Amino acid sequence: MTKTVLVVDDDPTQRRLIQAVLEREGFVAVHAENGDQAIARLQSGAATDLVLLDLVMPGITGQDTLKEMRARGHNQPVIVITATGGIDTVVAAMQAGACDFFVKPASPERIIVSIRNALNLGSLKSEVERLKKHATGRASFADMVGNSPAMTMVKRLGERAAKSSIPILITGESGVGKEVIARAVHGSSDRAGKPFVAVNCGAIPENLIESILFGHEKGSFTGATDKHLGKFQEANGGTLFLDEVGELPLDMQVKLLRVLQEGEVDAIGSKRSLKVDVRIVSAT
Repeated sequence: MTKTVLVVDDDPTQRRLIQAVLEREGFVAVHAENGDQAIARLQSGAATDLVLLDLVMPGITGQDTLKEMRARGHNQPVIVITATGGIDTVVAAMQAGACDFFVKPASPERIIVSIRNALNLGSLKSEVERLKKHATGRASFADMVGNSPAMTMVKRLGERAAKSSIPILITGESGVGKEVIARAVHGSSDRAGKPFVAVNCGAIPENLIESILFGHEKGSFTGATDKHLGKFQEANGGTLFLDEVGELPLDMQVKLLRVLQEGEVDAIGSKRSLKVDVRIVSAT
């Protein structure tokens, strides 16, 4: 995908020179004459993959522009440009979040190498952040890749569903990413950061389904040497994803209906029902 670079510089000659270098290498170059214009573009949501930012400009300085960008949550890689090479100014910019700098006039090779390195680093950071969110149950629809009309509609519906507590059924062919949607619903809801437990109902032996889902007490059947909580209690406070829910036997579907209606589970061998607070997301 073609990357868009925002060039922020009050000098029109510098902007044209940098634009020529960028376009020759296949980048899209867009301009801002000052920090206010740069912030306005970022706030508009226009595509911007990287910012080349002059440090010395009339009005809001490059340093202040960078601070304002970060304060507003714009995390695009920023490369600062300076004509003076003042080390203190450059160090301050790097501490504020810039990833590289170069001194004007810079060679085309220096500019392009700096941009490619910054974009690669930004991609790695994004992937690390995505994996962290996935591991902690905070991955949301904003973290999903894809902007086709169909994907946009899926995201919109998912975000609406995430705001409620009603059970959700996701349908689709095998391999289309139903669990990804389920995790995004969880991460976009007020249960984000709480347990997300996934169960493939079609992969559980029929004689173990009740124990795995609802739990059992010690000694409740042959081989039950320890108490087992079950997936509903594991997911308490969070979300339980039941993949291939249609594969559950009918008697287990009846017990599942009771959980949905009453918010209680009956573990095998238990003399009392246990209250659970679980959001159910199913797929088939």
